[in-house]
Amino acid sequence: MKEQIKSHEATMQKTLDVLSKELAAVRAGRANPAVLDKITVEYYGAPTPLNQVAAISTPDPRTLAIQPWDGSVLKAIEKAIQVSDLGINPQNDGKQIRLNFPPLTEERRKELIKGVSKTGEEAKVALRNIRRDALDKFKAAQKKSEITEDELHDGEDKMQKLTDKYVKEVDAMVAKKSKELAEV
Repeated sequence: MKEQIKSHEATMQKTLDVLSKELAAVRAGRANPAVLDKITVEYYGAPTPLNQVAAISTPDPRTLAIQPWDGSVLKAIEKAIQVSDLGINPQNDGKQIRLNFPPLTEERRKELIKGVSKTGEEAKVALRNIRRDALDKFKAAQKKSEITEDELHDGEDKMQKLTDKYVKEVDAMVAKKSKELAEV
């Protein structure tokens, strides 16, 4: 029973890790290389993550510089950024690509905050699904007489406390990111 609870807690932690990565990729008005994490480039016939074909740096708070290790992939990087949902036009100078992040408009800020809230809700649903799966397993074990009714209630209690703990963490992460977006 304890092993099952530990395994479900590890799954909940993975959900938080994924949420953290997704929130890091939300553009908050300043240049953050994490916004490029989901972009893949066609490199020798295979889709390759951008950060594996180029060095990404931030020369100033509103600019990202992308310096490919192989000059032949420059056009492919430019095209991949243009078709992505970044909404930023890449500037290619023949050696590197620059992305200038404009200051966020009030409207765009509100859209991003809504998106962050939606992502947070999805994480909470995932956490509740993990709890439901755990409770189903506990009930099945109790039906097979592998655990007692007291152990079942104890397991349900522990899973609920874990779920509450992780939901609070999701709320805190979403609130922090929303505040960050509202202040920029």
